Amino acid sequence: MANSSNVEAFQDFLKIEKNASPLTVKHYIDDVNQFLVFLDHEVIHEFEQVTHTTIRVFLTELYKQNLSRRSVSRKLSSLRTFYNFLEHEGIVTHNPFQQVTMPKSQKKLPEFFYEEELVKLFEVEDLRTPIGQRNQAILEVFYATGIRVSELVKIQKNDIDFSINTILIHGKGNKERYVPFGSFAQHALETFLNEGRQELLKKSNDATDKVFLNNRGKPITERGVRYVLNEMIKRASLTSTIHPHKLRHTFATHLLNEGADLRTVQEMLGHESLSSTQVYTHVTKDYLQKVYKNAHPRS
Repeated sequence: MANSSNVEAFQDFLKIEKNASPLTVKHYIDDVNQFLVFLDHEVIHEFEQVTHTTIRVFLTELYKQNLSRRSVSRKLSSLRTFYNFLEHEGIVTHNPFQQVTMPKSQKKLPEFFYEEELVKLFEVEDLRTPIGQRNQAILEVFYATGIRVSELVKIQKNDIDFSINTILIHGKGNKERYVPFGSFAQHALETFLNEGRQELLKKSNDATDKVFLNNRGKPITERGVRYVLNEMIKRASLTSTIHPHKLRHTFATHLLNEGADLRTVQEMLGHESLSSTQVYTHVTKDYLQKVYKNAHPRS
């Protein structure tokens, strides 16, 4: 079993044919390599020798590591894709992972901010400083567009069209979409681009068209954005946690609670499947009360 060559070929397949992101490729390859270590320990030398029983033993080992059902499901999905590739290449005659059912994942509602919490966040920055202007622009763009942190750090100046208030977003798998933004995000972006960003650029000799910069004038990283958000939470004295995806959840939740249709929100979030967007159809207590008061004759 030429493990390394098969894994390398699978990696190329993911990058070229599937157009998967570097992080996705890493997860797939890590999962496959973990399975190969298990096969070596079980003295299984051919991919064709893997049976339903082999997979069950592997799953038992995973559960012994106290992995979540979601993590186990991801590994099974990775290995199913790997065996699909091996079958297509003629290395195996069947895919034993096709008959393995995924463990049911625990349904967890996405966390989101209530409007009063957001008000505190939006008031925390000193907008007279370059860093304050940058942080405000980051927060406003996240809440206005619902984009991912990986998408935010890629935004370049020419991606923003202030004439129609849209941003060209470069999403997963190099897929592009336009997302609108409102007047608050417009003001924050214009202030930062015209003032704060110019000051930050003076700290670096590197020219860049990336919109968001760190305090040294270089393009900010995903890790840097997360640090910025955590610091904002501390200054706002909020007890809740914050991460870019929580702002994405907030964007989707607030839109749906105010009557936006699911397909439109799916388009703005860049979800391939509507089922990914449906997780946001939960409602808040405030929204339930609002609907009740407006709709019930004796409310």
